[in-house]
Amino acid sequence: MKIQAFNPYLPSYEYIPDGEPYVFGDRVYIYGSHDQFDGKEFCVNNYVGWSAPVDDLGNWRYEGIIYDKTKDPMCESFEDHMLFAPDVQQGPDGRYYLYYVFDFTGVVSVAVCDSPAGEFEYYGSVRHPDGTLLGAKPGEPYQFDPGVLVDDDGRVYLYTGFCPVNFPWEAFGSEKKIVEGPMVTELEDDMITVKVGPRIIGPYGANSEGTGYEGHEFFEASSMRKINGKYYFIYSSLKGHELCYAVSHRPDGDFSYGGTIISNGDIYLNGRKPEEAVNYTGNNHGSIVEIGGQWYVFYHRQTNGHQFSRQGCAEKIRIEEDGSIKQVEMTSCGLNDGPLMAEIDYEARIACVLKGDDGAFFYDMGQVFKEDHPHFTQDGIDRDDQPDQHIANMTHGSVVGFKYFVHSGEDRIQVKVRGNGEGYLEVAKVENDQVLGKVSVGASEEWTSFTGDMLFGEGESALYFTYQGEGAIDFMSFKTYKA
Repeated sequence: MKIQAFNPYLPSYEYIPDGEPYVFGDRVYIYGSHDQFDGKEFCVNNYVGWSAPVDDLGNWRYEGIIYDKTKDPMCESFEDHMLFAPDVQQGPDGRYYLYYVFDFTGVVSVAVCDSPAGEFEYYGSVRHPDGTLLGAKPGEPYQFDPGVLVDDDGRVYLYTGFCPVNFPWEAFGSEKKIVEGPMVTELEDDMITVKVGPRIIGPYGANSEGTGYEGHEFFEASSMRKINGKYYFIYSSLKGHELCYAVSHRPDGDFSYGGTIISNGDIYLNGRKPEEAVNYTGNNHGSIVEIGGQWYVFYHRQTNGHQFSRQGCAEKIRIEEDGSIKQVEMTSCGLNDGPLMAEIDYEARIACVLKGDDGAFFYDMGQVFKEDHPHFTQDGIDRDDQPDQHIANMTHGSVVGFKYFVHSGEDRIQVKVRGNGEGYLEVAKVENDQVLGKVSVGASEEWTSFTGDMLFGEGESALYFTYQGEGAIDFMSFKTYKA
């Protein structure tokens, strides 16, 4: 029997943002950076691999550390550098090439391996034929967040760019860099030598007027996919929380803005405004992939009350006949083939809606709001086992939502909580709509189960919990069942 898939799709102790998904053979592989639980900055851990059978997307396998950053000559010790978002492509020689940038060095480096999830070895840094590093020549824009495409004709394209507004370069020991928009550099078939470029392929915040990108200008997170003869450039916009796309008939220019694919707060979906975000938002990074005839977008969410412990999620998307992609909502079922089954214990961590009484908001870099709002977290330290992620600090008016379940007439609900809270959890199918059940909860230092009645009936629906009461509770899990 297949394992149900849900978001986040990896174990709760794993923090893999910036996901680049690929199908190699009969497995889907995810390549991303590696945050630390309750980290103090981005991407401090080594790259690790995860993969799943293409026909069993709930059954993810840990592949181990695939690249130790100390293999790069620029990294003298494990603590030296943040290992930012990577990308991987299979080269003409059949080997797998991993592209990355340390910190804000602006140097695109490459590692290579004979298999998609083996131990990658340092290969070198992307250079011009004369040996000059890409980005180091006078007037060359700053290099960041590499994405790579090996086209059907074997030509190799490297996509990069970083275009913030008022970025504090000096805080990272650097002078202000040249940023002009997303760019493409064609590489030789050795996967590391510059052949043509770099050249700008789209606007950024300072030059977007009249381009169609207004309000969704390029920020970072370049990724390229080829679908039905068209080139889809996926990127994170200046809004931070959204992944957008642009389309062209060629890989190196003429891109037109397409739209938003996913927001990690469902902003813009059905006209939702930023102040109506369904979740705490932050930066976003990911891409799209076809698995077994179905297209998905991979993205990430924030945890721990800040941007430095992010987790990968995924949703089904549809490539329309005209080539467009409509924005999709965040769900709890994600990679699952349909809604989740009822009468099973579910961890509260799979919530796709989380906000306090005064809503949710964007986590700016460095800001921490743990004390005032609910957040996803775990007990203990960063580790590779013992999952216990939960939702902490639900105070009066906090809302937790899950989408979607197939109900079969359950009339009881059980929740497992702890904390000093005294009150109850209201249960509903729709937020701020008819209350269909209540579960009274009491103060307890240990995880304690409480039960209550509900009248959900049958069929597919969401499931919302709203806490009403004094103090605060932590929410571990829930189950609906028939008495």
